[in-house]
Amino acid sequence: MAKSKSAMKHVITDDKRRLRHKAKRSEISTTEKKFRAAVTAGDKAATTELCKEVCSLLDKAAKTNAIHANKASRKKGQLMAIAHKASL
Repeated sequence: MAKSKSAMKHVITDDKRRLRHKAKRSEISTTEKKFRAAVTAGDKAATTELCKEVCSLLDKAAKTNAIHANKASRKKGQLMAIAHKASL
C-alpha cells in the first residue's frame, strides 16, 4: 500500500487511467470483431468502413499510450491485408 500522500494520489490516478485504457482496448476489439464478421459475411462496404474505423481507433489509442505504437501499426497491417484479400 502507498505510504505517502502523493503516492496515494498516484494510485487513484493510475486506476482512472487503467480504466480509460481498458475501455479503449475493449472498443478496439469489439470493432475488430465486427470487421472480421463483415469479412466472413462478404459485405465489402461494411468491411471497408469498419477497416477505416478500426485503424482510426488504433491510431488514437497509440497516441494516448493505451497500446504501443508498434502494436497499432502491426495490427493495422494485418487488418489491411485481410481487407485486401476480401476485396479480391
